[in-house]
Amino acid sequence: MDRPLIEKKLESLRRCLFRIREKCPVSAEALAQDPDAQDIVVLNLTRAVQLCVDIGLHVLSEQEVPPPETMGGTFYSLGRLGIISGDLASRMTKAVGFRNIAVHSYEEIDWQIVHAIATCHREDFAEFAVSIARLL
Repeated sequence: MDRPLIEKKLESLRRCLFRIREKCPVSAEALAQDPDAQDIVVLNLTRAVQLCVDIGLHVLSEQEVPPPETMGGTFYSLGRLGIISGDLASRMTKAVGFRNIAVHSYEEIDWQIVHAIATCHREDFAEFAVSIARLL
């Protein structure tokens, strides 16, 4: 496993989570009214999801398992191997769904959902990082 590469990606993930925490308004209504905060939060959430997928794929490449067919499948594979919990795998797969909407259908974003991810589910990314750091 390329430890320096994973550590670099984990540091990038930490920075994304910091920016989300720093720039997300206190309410979904405030987020819906602040285009700058929207951009910062969504960009960093999508980056966080992508970083977790990239890290997960790198970890899986060292295992004797077939590569996942989808981004979400990355987390299910990690869960089946016991690298992350099954519950976390499910939550991270939902984050991939958010990422896909943010990247492909930005105008359809529900700011209530974004705010919930940024405030209530941000810790899912941190839990993922801790699980990966244990492997290093």
